[in-house]
Amino acid sequence: MGVNKQLTESEISRIVEMAWEDRTPFEVIEASFGLSESDTISLMRREMKPSSFRLWRKRVTGRVTKHRKLRGFDVGRGYCPTQYKR
Repeated sequence: MGVNKQLTESEISRIVEMAWEDRTPFEVIEASFGLSESDTISLMRREMKPSSFRLWRKRVTGRVTKHRKLRGFDVGRGYCPTQYKR
């Protein structure tokens, strides 16, 4: 891992969660935790069952929303309609 600090269990859990989210680009994980895309892939490989890792890699490989440079301006952050209750 490219980071010199040890990640806590809760940080690892959050990184895995962010990596699974379709609209969270790898750049956000890097800004939040200091893990490059390849570091995140290594962490996912280590933390997941092999079959789950393969499914995740298939899902995110080439996905426009996982790479900020590939995203268009029309791709915003998704939210639940009931998130902003009045």
